Amino acid sequence: MLRPLVTITRSTQGTPMTDILIGRNDDTSVSLEPRYGNRHGMIAGATGTGKSVSLMVLAEGFSRLGVPCFLADAKGDLAGLAMPAAEPGDKLKARLAKLRLGDWKPQADPVVFWDLYGKLGHPVRATISEMGPPLLGRVLQLNDTQQGVLEVVFKLADEQGWLLLDLPDLRALLVYATENAKEISGRYGLISSASIAAIQRALLQLENDGGDQFFGEPALELTDLMRQDMSGRGIINVLAADQLILKPRLYSTFLLWLLSELFEQLPEVGDLDQPKMVFFFDEAHLLFDDASPALLQRVEQVVRLIRSKGVGVYFCSQNPDDVPGVILGQLGNRIQHALRAFTPRDQKAVKAAAETFVVNPKLDVTAAITKLGVGEALASTLGDGGVPAPVQQVLVTTPCCRIGAITDAERATIRSRSPVGAKYDTPINRESAAEILAARADAKAAPATPAARAGNGRGKAPSGEVPATTAGPAWGGVMHDVLFGTGRRQGMVETMGKQAARTMGSQLGRQILRGVLGGILGGKR
Repeated sequence: MLRPLVTITRSTQGTPMTDILIGRNDDTSVSLEPRYGNRHGMIAGATGTGKSVSLMVLAEGFSRLGVPCFLADAKGDLAGLAMPAAEPGDKLKARLAKLRLGDWKPQADPVVFWDLYGKLGHPVRATISEMGPPLLGRVLQLNDTQQGVLEVVFKLADEQGWLLLDLPDLRALLVYATENAKEISGRYGLISSASIAAIQRALLQLENDGGDQFFGEPALELTDLMRQDMSGRGIINVLAADQLILKPRLYSTFLLWLLSELFEQLPEVGDLDQPKMVFFFDEAHLLFDDASPALLQRVEQVVRLIRSKGVGVYFCSQNPDDVPGVILGQLGNRIQHALRAFTPRDQKAVKAAAETFVVNPKLDVTAAITKLGVGEALASTLGDGGVPAPVQQVLVTTPCCRIGAITDAERATIRSRSPVGAKYDTPINRESAAEILAARADAKAAPATPAARAGNGRGKAPSGEVPATTAGPAWGGVMHDVLFGTGRRQGMVETMGKQAARTMGSQLGRQILRGVLGGILGGKR
């Protein structure tokens, strides 16, 4: 059973804060102090050198402190956090002895599984409005002109008070914009049918990629990610990303949206004894590939400022230079696994990685990076005053959970115990833009008067019926047309109703709280 996060300040209870042990060598050990856990970090190294194990070590350490974590499982091996490790064999016993871990014992971590596709975990959803046009345009790979049309469509929805929850809502609004392009262009600037058609094609591609399952309700609430179990351990939220990683735009945009939501919603707390949450961004290069200078600037700003919200961000990638230098400079805690210098680019990456560490006179960092074995790393964390300590070559500690994948049955058992399943597993479809516009279209298509229906538009009544013009007093028909209109002309009631709707829609639209990812791209909720 889970409960909402309650930050425990151990220093005020007389119990010393426990550091997170990263690794040891014969002479010293490297640990991460919880008070610097929100100063962000980097885990780098070639494939198969142990990055996933280092990530699991950090996630377990934060969880024991009561800090919830969120991480993406691109290969399926991080799901092992939910199961205890096997009883140690001779090889593991030797490693534990070398690490001097006499109190080590197998232990599972509290885990909740999530999945954008809803197959390997609880569905993760966001509404179209929460995503906002800037990030949605990034997912759809729109050019500047098409992005401007998308901005106009969102503005129109706000003014009219139409909710944009899922892809059908956005499609319906694009059709409406096409049918009313002249009027909309006069108010907001030219919108072309070609741009709208391009957006519609991009939406079709997004739907084929499974993006339609991401947009909708119930939308994810951040409080459900920031929880502890009954023993006070922080919940580790694992996003199944083995299929999502094949859609890099959707993957990076989702994680960027989540990071932005944390930035927007969490209050300023300054420096705490430990973070409120830790966010691991695996395959970090996907975030920065093809990113515009404006986007990079905003990401840098959020990484720098989200520290004061009590959130730590840890990037995981093969090469440190996958992360722009202005952002890499914000990452104070570093774990560097082996790099292979087979190509000129590899050699450059090795040199760049070595130069980012504080010099240790006893260690040739450039040479060591290429000679590290599996499970070894160069590590440097922040010490007193937030000053980086000299780099050390260490044997990375062993997590207490299983290192590797879990079975479908084990995953189903863990998922069945989750208290948030009933909240997210069943989708909700309430009235929004698609339903409102469909109702308007139906009302417009219906004949305005019984006379029009009787005469079929030609003044002739169907067989066996009396034409409306001779069925009763003419005065009643005239008044009906004046009030309710004819097929060609609006009546007083319809005219007044539309006027009132426009007025109310304009006022209401200005008050709608829509997450336009202000943390990343400058909007407001």
